[in-house]
Amino acid sequence: MNRFPSWEALYEDDGVEQLPWFHRELDADFAAALERWKIPAGACVLDQGTGPGTQAVALAKRGYSVTATDIAPGALAYAERKAKEQGASVTWVRDDVLATKLEGPFAAIFDRGCFHVLPPEARAGYAASMQKLLAPGGFLFLKTFSHLQPGDQGPHRFAPEDIRAVFAERFEVLDIADSEFQGQRDPLPKALFSTLRRR
Repeated sequence: MNRFPSWEALYEDDGVEQLPWFHRELDADFAAALERWKIPAGACVLDQGTGPGTQAVALAKRGYSVTATDIAPGALAYAERKAKEQGASVTWVRDDVLATKLEGPFAAIFDRGCFHVLPPEARAGYAASMQKLLAPGGFLFLKTFSHLQPGDQGPHRFAPEDIRAVFAERFEVLDIADSEFQGQRDPLPKALFSTLRRR
C-alpha cells in the first residue's frame, strides 16, 4: 500500500500547475545560495522531493548534474515529461527519503518543501539521510514554512531554534533567513531558508 496516497493523487489530475508550491523558475533563495556558496556548474546536486520537477529542470539548465527524487510516481512522470519538452537532462528516481536507496555523494541538496511535511518523529531520520548523501562539507539548502506564517493549515511551521535542534549534531548551521515560499498563494507564505553544511 502506498504510504503517501495523497501525494500520488495530487499528480494524477490536470491541476499540477495550480498546486500551491508550483513555481516555474528556480527559487530565488536557491539561486542566491548557488552564487553565495560558489556551487560550480557541473556539480552533482539532488533535488529532494522534486514534486513537479521545476527546480530540478531549472538547475539542469544552469549546467548542474541533477538527480531528482520523489515518492510519488505521478510526480516523477509529470516532471520527466516536462523536462523532455524543455530539453533538460535530469536523472529521475523514485525514492523514500527515510529509507533512501541513493548513494551520492552530492555537493548540494535542495529541499523546497519535503522536510516540512514529514511527521516530527521522522525528522532525525531525515537529517541522517541528508548527511549520508552529502559529500563532506556539502550543503543542504532547506526551505520550510516559518513559525511566522499564520494559521495551522498545511505544512509544519519552524522557528530557527527548531532547525538547529534537528540538524546541529550533523550539520554546521551557516544561516537561517526569513523568506517567502514562492508559488501560487497570495499572499506568499512566510518561510525560512536554511543553509546547512555537512560536518
